[in-house]
Amino acid sequence: MKIDESKCILCNQCIPYCPVEAIKEGEETCYIVEDECVECGICEKHAGCPVDAFYEGEMDELRKLRKAFSNPLVPHESTAVLGRGTEEMKTNEVTGRFKKGHVGIAVELGRPGIATRFYDVEKVTKKLASIGINKLEPCNPLKPLMKNEETGEIQEKYLNERVLSAIVEFDIDRERVPEALNAIKEVSKELETVFSLDLAGKLENDNTLPAAEIARDLGFDPSINGKTNLGLGRPKAKEGK
Repeated sequence: MKIDESKCILCNQCIPYCPVEAIKEGEETCYIVEDECVECGICEKHAGCPVDAFYEGEMDELRKLRKAFSNPLVPHESTAVLGRGTEEMKTNEVTGRFKKGHVGIAVELGRPGIATRFYDVEKVTKKLASIGINKLEPCNPLKPLMKNEETGEIQEKYLNERVLSAIVEFDIDRERVPEALNAIKEVSKELETVFSLDLAGKLENDNTLPAAEIARDLGFDPSINGKTNLGLGRPKAKEGK
């Protein structure tokens, strides 16, 4: 985003609305630190600028990338879907992505107020790749940014781009969950942002969730949440091997 300095009256009304503190007060007008801006559009849509000083301007590939990862109303060019992850972890009852004996794991880096850059995302993907976990969810918008999935490398031109959040998603056998969680715990010491760690799996017949027990044994304190989703009118996935 940009601020038309010929319009800005330095009322500072917009500054608290920026979720990444990219709007600054200057001597005569407010201005946006371009490297910090994630192109979420909140300032333009919700700050209520009394003189309509915000405008988007011409956007190159990298600015469009920031916008797609930071504005939930903008679809990704690579996947044509909204949001930062996929529907696999949210509507497993209709996608059938995670079978019994498997666990879906997501590492969501960044949050409003903190954000993340892709060099932190790469630290996670490279660490996971080093233990042989290198197959990302195919519809995740992170996948087209990869330089080499075998090594977890992201294309260099994207590494310094800042976005509200990005999600690393993958599916593994239940037996590999301890190895994956320990790797994530280890790489977390190198990250310059916050992240949330999600585990998704089918309940057993006795309504237990094995992945949760595995996480507890490793020193995590999981918060168990169920999700009821209508599935947009689609039939439930059939149980398969």
